[in-house]
Amino acid sequence: MANNLQDRIKQLARQYYGDIVEIRRHIHRYPELSFAEYETSAYIQEQLKVIGIPFRAGYVKTGIAGWIEGRNATGRVVALRADMDALPVVEKNDVPFKSQHEGKMHACGHDLHMAALMGAAMILHSLREEFDGRVLLIFQPAEERIPGGASLMLQEGMFGDKLPDLIIGQHVMPLLDAGKVGYRPGVYMASSDEIYITVKGMGGHAAMPHQLADPVLIAAHIITGLQQVVSRHANPAIPSVLSFGKVDAPGSTNVIPAEVRIEGTFRTMNEPWRKSAHEKITKMAVSMAEGMGGSCEVKILHGYPVLSNHEAYTRWAAGLSRQFLGDENVADLELRMTAEDFAYFSELIPGVFYRFGTTDAEGKYSSPLHSATYMADESSLITAMGNLSFLAISFLQDVK
Repeated sequence: MANNLQDRIKQLARQYYGDIVEIRRHIHRYPELSFAEYETSAYIQEQLKVIGIPFRAGYVKTGIAGWIEGRNATGRVVALRADMDALPVVEKNDVPFKSQHEGKMHACGHDLHMAALMGAAMILHSLREEFDGRVLLIFQPAEERIPGGASLMLQEGMFGDKLPDLIIGQHVMPLLDAGKVGYRPGVYMASSDEIYITVKGMGGHAAMPHQLADPVLIAAHIITGLQQVVSRHANPAIPSVLSFGKVDAPGSTNVIPAEVRIEGTFRTMNEPWRKSAHEKITKMAVSMAEGMGGSCEVKILHGYPVLSNHEAYTRWAAGLSRQFLGDENVADLELRMTAEDFAYFSELIPGVFYRFGTTDAEGKYSSPLHSATYMADESSLITAMGNLSFLAISFLQDVK
């Protein structure tokens, strides 16, 4: 791509930066949880109208798909995706645009994702005479909650009869400095399943355990014993995590309850092993409970698949980012055991899912994602909207 077009993208990113910061701050101020992003959706629709971008709303109630047509709309199609939902977190940042919705916060950066996509939309709309084909803008609800808005938008047929030729998503990363991006071709993020175990026994007085079938003790053995699923049954070459984050045993110091509920997550990078692990978790938990005089019910909620980036397109995108941002501003990413429902898109469509840094040079904005103090260096939005625009135009112009 000619250097003057790169310069124009960078100039437009700087030009729109103030507007995009205001959009980001508005969205941050009014966060909404998964499947309830009604105000957010209405606000995004208004912004698209201001730009003059046509769209269709109502996918999974709050999702939006807009489109920008180039000189010749019959060329390639590239989709750009941002997620919309916030988290049930009480924000502890002292900023003028702090969350006004008590107990809700954009602690995973989805406010930045939406703002960056809106910035890219402004840039691409301004440059639409410079490319052929079509850009799809996807504002997706409910990334944070199974079954995930991506799978449901696909079920509702948002792409019609023709899938895009490429889909690109980006996500904040506080471990990277603002101004940098990171890529990883191939398998990048884990599958994610939710595990719900109910252990039943015979409750009663804690001073007479010999008369009971203690579900608390059974649950403790199950939590410990199931660690063998990863330590002794998983191929060491396949990353796997089994963690339990909640145990509900409604007894007291002298009362053993009749039932204990356990909740956890299983994550891995291999779909056949994932299926096998589900079977082992269920069989082991049930047999341990029965062996100790109780019973056990296991429910595994099948979550997001493994996210795998298209090898060739991801290397292509990383190369373009080096050209656009400089070699020093493009990092190689490590595997992550976190999950993303973008994986549903990348199962069907060649996909590139990359990260952009949000931490300033002094480390002021270095709190982890999903924390009550996560905050970003807003200059990262210039990089995010510019890089995304450059990738989209390069793909439509078939830049090698």
